[in-house]
This record gives sequence, C-alpha cells and structure tokens, in this order.
Amino acid sequence: MLLSISWRNIWRNKVRSLVIIFSVALGIFAGVIATAFFKGMADQRIEKVINTELSFIQIHKPGFRETNDFTNYIADANSLRNSISQINGVRGVSERIVIQSMAASAETATGVLISGVKPDDETEVTTINKKIIDGDYFKGIKRNPVVIGEKLAEKLNVKVRSKIVITVQDVNNNITSGAFRVVGIYSTDNTMFDGSNIFVRYSDIQKLTAFPDNAAHEIAININNRDLLPQITQDVKEVAGKNLEVKIWKELRPEMNYLTEAMDMYMYIFIVIILLALLFGIINTMLMVVMERTKEIAMLMAIGMGKMKIFSMVVLESVLLSLTGGIVGVLIGGFSSKFGETHPIDLSMWAQGYQQLGYDAFVYTQLDYVMLINITILVIITGVIASIYPAYKALKNDPADALRIE
Repeated sequence: MLLSISWRNIWRNKVRSLVIIFSVALGIFAGVIATAFFKGMADQRIEKVINTELSFIQIHKPGFRETNDFTNYIADANSLRNSISQINGVRGVSERIVIQSMAASAETATGVLISGVKPDDETEVTTINKKIIDGDYFKGIKRNPVVIGEKLAEKLNVKVRSKIVITVQDVNNNITSGAFRVVGIYSTDNTMFDGSNIFVRYSDIQKLTAFPDNAAHEIAININNRDLLPQITQDVKEVAGKNLEVKIWKELRPEMNYLTEAMDMYMYIFIVIILLALLFGIINTMLMVVMERTKEIAMLMAIGMGKMKIFSMVVLESVLLSLTGGIVGVLIGGFSSKFGETHPIDLSMWAQGYQQLGYDAFVYTQLDYVMLINITILVIITGVIASIYPAYKALKNDPADALRIE
C-alpha cells in the first residue's frame, strides 16, 4: 500500500517529476555509454598488443628481456617448441631471434628491433601477415626479404622492393651487415610499433649472425581460449623447466593490465560524480515536495499514521523517482552500447593522435553487465541518501501547527 501511495505521489506534479527522471536518465546514459566506450577502447588496445606484438605467453632465458644479450639464447628451442605444441589448448608456437640493431636506407638510418621468424609458424602466433598494406608477407622476393612497418618505411623513405642494410652483432661480437629487400609493408595503427619493428626470416638472420641451429632468443605461444591461460601457462612452465623464464602478456606488459584496472576505477569515479550531481537535484525536488505537502503530512500524522511510515513514504518516493530515471538511462545506454559493439565510433578525425598511443581510430564499445548492475545499485543508494534530509524535515513538523497553515 505504501509503495502504491508513493508511486501516485510522484505523478501529482508530472512536469517536475519528468524533469528529474529525464535528468537522472541522461546522466546514467552518459555514464553507461562512456563506460562502454572506454572499456571497448582498452580491450581493443590489449587485443592489439596480444595479437600483433606479444602473443599470450613468451619464453626467454633469464635476464634476456632486461639486457637483450645476443648470446643469451635458448639452446634447444626447436625441441621445446615441439613439446609445447602438444599441450592441449595451444594454437601456435613460434621461435624468434631478437636483435636490437640498426637499419639503413640510401638516405637515412634508424634503430630497430629485428625479429627473425619462421613465417609459417609466426602466422599462428601474431596477425602481422594480415596487416600488410603493400607488397606481401615473405612472398615475391627469394633472397633476404624483410617486412617493415609503414611508419618505418616513411622514415627510411623506402617502398616495396627497396633495399635496406641491416647492421648487427654476431655471436662472436663482430659487427656484420646484410642487404635486405622490402617484401611487404604492414600497418597495425600503432605508429610506435610500426616505426621500430621489422621482421626477417629466421634462416636469413641466422646465417648473417652465425646463430646456432635450433636455438632462439624467444618462443611465443598463442592459445585458443584465454580462459585457459592459467592452466596452459602452468603446463608450459612444467615443459620449459626451471632454467627458463615463462611470462604471460600481463607480466610482459604490466601497463596493459594496469590499463584495465585503472579504466574500471576511473569509470566508477565518473559514475559517482554524475550521481553526486544528480543527488542535489533530487534533494531539492523532495524538499519542495515535503514543503508543499506540509499540511497533508500533518493530517496523516494526526489521524494516526506513524512517523516511520511517513519517513518510509518519502524515502520510497525519492527511490522510485531516481530508480525510474536510472532504469531508463541504463536501458537506453545499454541498447546504445550493444549497437556500438557492431557499429564502431569513428574517431578518424583524431586518428594520428590515437595511433601514436597505440589506439584504434574506430572504437567498438564493450558493454559490461556487471557495471550495469552496480550502476543500478548506486542509483538506489543515491535515492535513499537524497531522501533522508527531506524525510527528516517532514517529521519535524508539529501536526497541530501544520494544520493551521492556509
């Protein structure tokens, strides 16, 4: 009965109630769509890091990632690769020779990170082969082909079939150089990665540096299901043994893991700020309601309605008012976010700036259902908090004095 009375009381002044409901709905809609947008942006960035830069798991000799020491390699990498490929859930394994070196064209030179890969294995681990925008992925040039990023091609002023010279240090610490021809140019929409990473064939860089057979600096592992990552990682560690370092993508790039956690925290802060702004509007509205109905509330108290019921009635009115707006906002925001999962938000106007940070110019939203539930709970809490002072003011009125008010 109290719920029915509270609901009817809300609509006694339809315009005022609709204004508050619209305000709450608009604020919650903005919070939901912003949350979905930034979560989608963060998830796309993480997917890009995993699929084009890292893979899910990597194996190195201890200390290699810190020093990039060319002689600190995994001696029997080929045998280890075969054993890991037998683990359930592993989709692909790729051995790499990794060298920090120099690449030069006829006009200029720059520092690069060279990855010597086996092309067929690498396609099972990363998606660089799908990012080719000019030329092909290790096809069309038989002798010393190299795949470079679009940004690096601009920096060196080269194109497909242009020659670049790679200078490296071999296993005997001697400086040696080799001429390579650009077979393909890729673009990952991450200008930092595209400007500093090149890919050559494992066999070519092995000959140039006298690198041992069946050895590798890095073994990259891709998996079928990310939910199985902890179990697969444990299986890989058992196969690799204690003398090798096994790291998942979160450990290889901890800032990516922090990005997800920080984004969630910032979104909750954003939602709370919106609700705090709405809180004062709801308090103001409920105070006006209580003051307009001073005589009515006094009459209810005079005929025996308890103070607890009066208090509950005002609280329910506030909660229903905010909850109605909140549900409308959540529904509109949820449907808009689901639409954005298949129809990306176009940020191509600012593409250059986003790509320098590694983000896509087309962002697909990602709806978080747990966030929707939490927002609904926060809206209810906001309604309760907003009703406390107006309800207290209603109970302070003396029935005898209030009934004399004309």
